[in-house]
Amino acid sequence: MDCILVTPRSLTARPHRAIERLREFGYDIVYCTPGQSPDEAELLRLVPGVVGWLAGVEPVSERVIAAAPDLRAVSRNGTGVDNLPLQTLARRGVAVRTAGGANALGVAELAIGLMFAALRHIPFTDAGVKAGQWPRRLGREIRGRTVGVVGMGAVGRETARLAALLGAEVLACDPARPVEEAASVEVDWVDLATVFSQAEIVTLHCPALPNGRPMIDADAFETFRRGAVLINTARAALVDEAALLEALQSGRLDAYATDVFAREPPQDLTLAGHDRVIAVSHIGGFTQESVERATSAAVANLLDALGRTP
Repeated sequence: MDCILVTPRSLTARPHRAIERLREFGYDIVYCTPGQSPDEAELLRLVPGVVGWLAGVEPVSERVIAAAPDLRAVSRNGTGVDNLPLQTLARRGVAVRTAGGANALGVAELAIGLMFAALRHIPFTDAGVKAGQWPRRLGREIRGRTVGVVGMGAVGRETARLAALLGAEVLACDPARPVEEAASVEVDWVDLATVFSQAEIVTLHCPALPNGRPMIDADAFETFRRGAVLINTARAALVDEAALLEALQSGRLDAYATDVFAREPPQDLTLAGHDRVIAVSHIGGFTQESVERATSAAVANLLDALGRTP
């Protein structure tokens, strides 16, 4: 029987009805270790015999694709594909589909929540009260702040919309500049250097750079407004970690709030454990609503790519 592999962490802890319906189309379902991103060794063990793959954010190597001779389609329950060897998949004729925009609201709401948490020092205050203290660190309001949104895809647009509704001035940066889709959002289109130099809050909603280099390095941090807040719900590789720690130490950056790490969960807590870092465990799209939308879209995309009617 043809097999479908399911590896997103949000879909392996317990069966999802949309995925289980794949059995009605004659497919067997193979799950990775529940609630964990599979490593290469586990993927190499699971992919033989798989014709379709509902994939998460786990890194997928060319070795893994080579071990899956029957693979015909990969469907992501999100929009990012930088974890996939796209050229190898293209050479093999393997279709790659994404659930564009399905988790945009969940990720955007988290980005806004992280802004509030950083501006009002919520984690710091919460930890102090629970330790029997009464910490009071002067906060800032979001109304009237300048928020720079890097990447105006579905998540970036929604983040910009919410920030504007809260009374922030929004600077938008995106080389594709999707004007028509962003028309309902009041933004000023600027270049990246202007975002860094003028925004009091910079929030990242773009893929990692093709060359693998960080978008924000030591030189970029030098151009940030002193006391700025950086939000990252996109990719850890966008930010140079050593330069980030230096920017936090010097006060150039007031806070870094992130949902993504180079290794998840992080083994080295130098960054995640820093007192000016707000760290959450890749939960941007992990809401009931986002999971439902993304899963339904991913399953439909997978069936379509396999030539089956959803």
